[in-house]
This record gives sequence, C-alpha cells and structure tokens, in this order.
Amino acid sequence: MGGVFALKYANAYGETSLRDMVLQQEQLMRRYMRDEKTGLFYHAWDESRRMPWADPETGCSPEFWGRSLGWYGLAVAQFLDEIAEGEAGRAGLEASLADFAQALARYQDADSGLWYQVVDKGHLADNWLETSCSCLFVYTLAKAYKFGLVGEECLEAAKRGYNGLIRVLQQDGQGRFILPDICIGTSAGDYENYVTRPTSQNDLHGVGAFVMTCVEMQSLLDKE
Repeated sequence: MGGVFALKYANAYGETSLRDMVLQQEQLMRRYMRDEKTGLFYHAWDESRRMPWADPETGCSPEFWGRSLGWYGLAVAQFLDEIAEGEAGRAGLEASLADFAQALARYQDADSGLWYQVVDKGHLADNWLETSCSCLFVYTLAKAYKFGLVGEECLEAAKRGYNGLIRVLQQDGQGRFILPDICIGTSAGDYENYVTRPTSQNDLHGVGAFVMTCVEMQSLLDKE
C-alpha cells in the first residue's frame, strides 16, 4: 500500500534503494501469497507462521479478501505509471497485472457485475457483494486494458463492474451521493471474520476508489 508513494518519492529524489524495496516486496507477494489455482492473492502472509491465521506450511491467511486484492491491483497498475518501458522490473509487473486482471474477471458475479467480500466464494449464502473491492477491481481491469496487457474480455468485465456500481449508488433526502456496502477496516482472519464484518456508507475506503474508477472508466469510454 505504501509502494506507490515510495516509487514516486524514488523517482522525484533519486532514491534507488526505495525503488528496489518496492519491486522486492511485490516479488515476495507473488512468490508467497499468490495461489496458483485461482490466480488470486491471500490477504496476508507470516514468514514465522506464528500468527493465529497463518497456515503452518505456507504462512498464508486462509481467504482471498476483496479489498486486499484490490489494493494489490491498484498498486501494481500505478507502479507501471512510475516505471518506464524497458526499465528493470517492468516486464514482471506487466505479466503479473495481466494474469491478475484475468483472474478477477473470472470471479466477477454475472448478475450484478460486482465482486464478493470473499472473492472466490460467491456461492455461499452468507457472503455478500462489496463495493470498495468492486471499485478497485474495475480500476485494475481498466488500467490493465489501457496498458495493452489484456483484451476485450477484461474491458467488458470492467464495463459490467462499472455499470453494477452505478446501479447500487443511492441518494439521501437532499440528493447527495451514497456508496453503500463498504466493508470497514479488516485484519486477516478466517471466512467468518470477513462475512460478519460491519459495512458502512461513504467510507473513504470505498469513495476514494470509486472516484479513481470513474476517472479511469470515463477516459476509456471517451475513446469509444
């Protein structure tokens, strides 16, 4: 989550050690947190395996939580804004973003266009559609398409997600914007931990992501 700022700082002030740190952290995520079967990333990883949620063999937490995945997609997309073509590390980031965007498209809810709080378990009755991760996923898909890393199927997924977000928007009695169903801040845990988390309206976890998503989607739609 701090990687985008670190890269911007590195570029502005020539701090190459920060650049190396950011790329190493992303590589560690790919090595230890990515699930080969789904293409998704676990919420957290503990090298020591001491945290109560850590798998004793992998060190990973047990679930794919929506917003943590959204932060990853947004960060990698913005890393590519800061690393020029041909520079060290860019090719790996491009491949990771392309693969991740395609994984997100596979887990999109067909009816709503949104994504579930626990992304790969939309079939469970107590799971629910969450808006902040849906915003971040649409942003990720749009950026991956703009970079030329994915094809029309991901663009269509981004459009479905964007339209789904527009459909769930609400207004109060004075006509002011309300984005509902935003999960509050959440630590790593088991399935029950995620699906029982309270939701909020207009939490900045969701509203900020929605604004960024609108900007990206508008720029794509303007070109059509």
